Amino acid sequence: MRVGVLGGGQLARMLALEGIPLGHRFTFLEPAPDPPAGALGRVVDTAYDDPAGLARIAAASDVVTYEFENVPASSAAYLAARLPVLPPPPALEATQDRLAEKRLFRELAIPTAPFHRVDTPDDLDAALAVAGLPAVLKTRRFGYDGKGQAVVRSAEEAAAAMAALGPGLIAERFVEFSRELSVLGVGARDGSRVFYPLTENHHREGILRVSHGPAPGVTPELQARAERLATGIMDRLGYVGVLAIELFQVGDDLLANEMAPRVHNSGHWTLDGATVSQFENHIRAVTGLPLAPPRVPGPAAMVNIIGELPDPAAISALPFAHLHLYGKSPRPGRKLGHVNITGRDADEVAEGIARVCAALPR
Repeated sequence: MRVGVLGGGQLARMLALEGIPLGHRFTFLEPAPDPPAGALGRVVDTAYDDPAGLARIAAASDVVTYEFENVPASSAAYLAARLPVLPPPPALEATQDRLAEKRLFRELAIPTAPFHRVDTPDDLDAALAVAGLPAVLKTRRFGYDGKGQAVVRSAEEAAAAMAALGPGLIAERFVEFSRELSVLGVGARDGSRVFYPLTENHHREGILRVSHGPAPGVTPELQARAERLATGIMDRLGYVGVLAIELFQVGDDLLANEMAPRVHNSGHWTLDGATVSQFENHIRAVTGLPLAPPRVPGPAAMVNIIGELPDPAAISALPFAHLHLYGKSPRPGRKLGHVNITGRDADEVAEGIARVCAALPR
């Protein structure tokens, strides 16, 4: 089948790497020069909202998916009038505005931190009355990896943050969580679903640094609760493909933070730590192939490579490490690749994480 992908970054690259062995061919719509996915298929190098480019990718594809949620919703709608676009465009729209996303969670009775929209300075007092202090002010659109948000501990800090961030914000209560988790579910065209074990995620400076999959100490009840949250969203949206939901664990409770209608950084460990990766199952879902229930033979972890490239020989010399580079040039804060670590037990994986981190540039 011919698969079109909106975006040509590392997620598109890994989708193609897992989809080509299934017999699929790929075309990417990507305006940036020399994209990571470029070696794996044809590239339509126009803007995401260019009518001629959209017409070209529609003509070259049997189904279209996307690798990130900031693709213009109008582009997805244009394509959906001509061929299947999966996940469905309403899922894309719901995740492009954090306020709409939180309202969807509320509609589905999915617990979240208290929140309130902030469009004008007059909204700020009402928002802080709902969210309390400390709070997090976030831009409603286009924020990622910690960008477009600020933690505020006073009304004065909130006013300054609003002036810096600009209009179109959401205020949320700052959550004192015990850990950050994510759940990945996959919906198929025939309505079947599979789920990956909960993943534990560790961020620094707003960027995911290390993921542990499966998350340690997860009870069957907690896993089932996370799957129910994902199921509610997938049912509501008629969802096909991988859905990731970022969660805060607070005691025995789970609060939904954000969701992503795509393959997700916190699921990269599945490339080497599960019998079928999130990328393969996403391609299976959108092309109508049966989903593969993932089995996880042992503990695994992922370490992101940020800003500077390591010596590939140093990483490859570690017997438990699996190096995945994206073909991107170094730049501070940029995700250049990741290393998956597998082991027989948690101690072996922990040792692997330590040795990989020691081999990465400081």
